[in-house]
Amino acid sequence: MRAAQIVGYGEPLRVGEVPDPAPEPDGVVVALLATGICRSDWHGWRGDWGWLGGRIDLPRTPGHEIAGEVVATGPDVRAVHVGDRVTVPFHLACGLCERCRAGQANLCDAMEVLGFWRDGGYAEYVRIPHADFNCVRIPDGVTALTASAIGCRYMTAFHAVDGRGRVRPGEWVAVHGAGGVGLSCVQIAAAAGASVVAVDIDPAKLVLAEQQGAVHTVDAGAGQDVPALVREMTGGGAHVSIDALGVRATVVNSVRSLRKRGRHVQVGLTGAEDAGEIALPIDLITLGELTVVGSHGNPHTGYPRLLSLIESGRLAPQSLVRRTVSLDRAGDVLATMDDFATSGLTVIDRFRA
Repeated sequence: MRAAQIVGYGEPLRVGEVPDPAPEPDGVVVALLATGICRSDWHGWRGDWGWLGGRIDLPRTPGHEIAGEVVATGPDVRAVHVGDRVTVPFHLACGLCERCRAGQANLCDAMEVLGFWRDGGYAEYVRIPHADFNCVRIPDGVTALTASAIGCRYMTAFHAVDGRGRVRPGEWVAVHGAGGVGLSCVQIAAAAGASVVAVDIDPAKLVLAEQQGAVHTVDAGAGQDVPALVREMTGGGAHVSIDALGVRATVVNSVRSLRKRGRHVQVGLTGAEDAGEIALPIDLITLGELTVVGSHGNPHTGYPRLLSLIESGRLAPQSLVRRTVSLDRAGDVLATMDDFATSGLTVIDRFRA
């Protein structure tokens, strides 16, 4: 099969022929129809996240936002069949540990991240373990492109807004960073009946945020006092503020944008500059009785609700896809992420030249 592999951190991807995968006893092989190019892929390509134990071994085929058709199954697979169209959570889970049994598979004790700890979807085929647990059938009314758009950024945003942020109609939500996750948060929060303020340094991304339902935007460039502007626009501060980027400025601005008893949701993981450590305004958190929560991926149990909202048309992840490319162009897209030059979602939908 044809695959694009990381062979050196920050170096051009190697695109060429590699052996076809075979299913594990409890796994399947999926022929890819669409694979998203995520900023997490960029972090892996850059060799980040060593402080998390997440620096990938090389060579590695990245890609964790996938949609495709099952073409082979292992002998122990019972619920997934050849011909099924499926997607998977990027956090592949065992289905057996305490967290999985509690409906928290996004926190699985034996988690494997697709495209990081095992080869992923920048390829014609991908091998998925524990298929009966990890494979999520794509409804007939949902395209492969839409399903790949759900893969990481959108489902992560859904859990951040719906699960961890507990956003309710009539609340104010501030979203810091209008990349793929941030724009997804804007759309989902607006659909939930919240009023959204989007924050970014790129005016073009703020236009996209308005198109996804933001009622106000803040250009964070040129030394703007972002928390003060958010508090002014929201009449005292956001009820929920989401950091979708993971840099010091956006994390602190998000916390400072809250009203009393507000909820900060941390979605973005840090880069090499901060390496997982960012100081918080702890006295403000204490005196305002603020809540700070992390949000990682989306539990497997959250997929039925997410997919039903997409099928009904209330949510439209496909509207965030700005560009489709061939496998050969994946490395070029990663390189443009160095300076945050991409917008919306980019999806690989052609795997062989």
